[in-house]
Amino acid sequence: MSQYDVLCIGNAIVDIIAQCDDAFLSENGIVKGAMNLIDAERAELLYARMGPAIEASGGSAGNTAAGVAGFGGRAAYFGKVADDELGRIYAHDIRAQGVAFDTTPLPGEPPTARSMIFVTPDGERSMNTYLGACVELGPEDVEDDKARGAKVTYFEGYLWDPPRAKEAIRLAAAHAHQAGREVSMTLSDPFCVDRYRDEFLELMRSGTVDIVFANESEAKSLYRTGSFETALEAIRKDCRIAAVTRSELGSVIVRGDETVVIDAVRIEELVDTTGAGDLYAAGFLHGYTAGLGLKACGDLGSFAAGLVIQQVGPRPRKNLRDEARRAGLL
Repeated sequence: MSQYDVLCIGNAIVDIIAQCDDAFLSENGIVKGAMNLIDAERAELLYARMGPAIEASGGSAGNTAAGVAGFGGRAAYFGKVADDELGRIYAHDIRAQGVAFDTTPLPGEPPTARSMIFVTPDGERSMNTYLGACVELGPEDVEDDKARGAKVTYFEGYLWDPPRAKEAIRLAAAHAHQAGREVSMTLSDPFCVDRYRDEFLELMRSGTVDIVFANESEAKSLYRTGSFETALEAIRKDCRIAAVTRSELGSVIVRGDETVVIDAVRIEELVDTTGAGDLYAAGFLHGYTAGLGLKACGDLGSFAAGLVIQQVGPRPRKNLRDEARRAGLL
């Protein structure tokens, strides 16, 4: 009997979200639509230049954990915060959403991570992340019982930036596979793929990772191709299941020779794409760990992503389980 449906591992980050125009991005040297890693000094500079902002607990895998719990699933999370004000806010938020979070906070410096997210009028988000305490996540933070007790362990590709996190991921994956569980990852960002392409492919081809989530740009980057079809055929061979999202074109799920095309949900207004991929993974993994077929899993993922992009912030304010039931998906 599994203790959890999904264990998520990621960078525990407090998001600070503000609106801006494209000129602001250019003036401040911000790469649009990407996750830019920054140091403490640049974090202070960008924060000072931000307009009115909203603070929300985020981090890619943390958003996925919150989404799984929002669907009524049993979720756990590993992520490092500092014993400071932002760290306490983060811990309170994720626990309040029903996620088991017991990672020991860092007693001193560096402080809890934060990401300045600038949202342009087209809804695109450009993230500028100071990793702070996240870089201290290591093997000692892997709780064996949770890694062995979750049906699927899911981690974000961003974890390949802080070096000791790699050790933690490999340890958690080993525990999961020893217990007969599955391991999943998201490629996170095309620039992240560019940095760690060979390592990501090794994780997939070695069987360390069973299920891969990517968007179209990340999949193309992984295989150095401008063709979506070429990337899809390559990823089909490299992992057991892959779910590739395509924004308004929906998503495609492949498993062996099987291909499942998922439509995007109709939305009233695109407000902020922050968390779209994270919530797609949450919906998919909730369905998957409940034993649903790939089509139903993809529909739940698409539904959750569609909800979150119609608001500011990465965690849906509406009750996912109730909304999914109203839509006839659960």
